[in-house]
Amino acid sequence: MPRRRTRLAADPIAEATRLWRDHGWTDAADGMAAITSLMRAQQIVLARVDAALKPFGVTFARYEVLMLLHFSRSPALPMSVIGDRLQVHPTSVTNAVDRLQESGLVSRESSPEDRRTTLISLTDVGRDVARRATERLNAEVFSSPGMSAADAQRLVAVLTQLRSDAGDFDPGT
Repeated sequence: MPRRRTRLAADPIAEATRLWRDHGWTDAADGMAAITSLMRAQQIVLARVDAALKPFGVTFARYEVLMLLHFSRSPALPMSVIGDRLQVHPTSVTNAVDRLQESGLVSRESSPEDRRTTLISLTDVGRDVARRATERLNAEVFSSPGMSAADAQRLVAVLTQLRSDAGDFDPGT
């Protein structure tokens, strides 16, 4: 049985921010608090997402592959396109596709135009899992992210700027 977490009496990130300032790192204190808060929030959200996806036997990374294929206009996508669109290393795509294929959720085939290219497509079972997993994520996580819709939109705007500044995408497109 998992250990139940108790609510802390004080915010440890606020305390760390105070200590940062007390030690003369005032210029870095707000950035430290923002990054540390972001990292903790990621842990919280990942735990919620993992719990919602557990009955389907997929991780969020595998779910993203399923949904990319589900939304694709073409019936199959090259592995390289999956990696580019999800912004992950080719090894990560291979690992996710291997697991999805083992579970019968995707299939692999060589491209008829270029046999060096491997195409990935959803199976009927994969399409069903994608649909049911999305319904569960929408109900348990996405519809109630722990903040108002306005706050969610502001957060997305801030994180979009962070991602753009890091070179994640061309903001002009």
